[in-house]
Amino acid sequence: MDEKLAVASLAALAQAMRLRVFRALVGAGPEGMTPGVLAATLDVPASTLSFHLKELVHAGLVSQQRDGRNLIYRPEFGQMNELLAYLTAHCCHGVACDATAAAGCSTC
Repeated sequence: MDEKLAVASLAALAQAMRLRVFRALVGAGPEGMTPGVLAATLDVPASTLSFHLKELVHAGLVSQQRDGRNLIYRPEFGQMNELLAYLTAHCCHGVACDATAAAGCSTC
């Protein structure tokens, strides 16, 4: 992942509602969710949800697929994992480490 894409992904998540939407989709897993279910789950108006979903799709963090009359939104786990890898690429000065141990790492 390059820096420009990382910034776009982080910018998309740097808004409370978009972060909530993304986390709900991650929780739903590969099955994804319809906008109606998402709106009900998050108690958000459909028009507001539509705006935030568009931003997440544009950032590559969410995909949209038509299934008959429904749209299904799914988290893009590959993009999410690439972002996490980008953010942690220089953890512990490049030495492989346990991410949970990195918090207490004396060299970080």
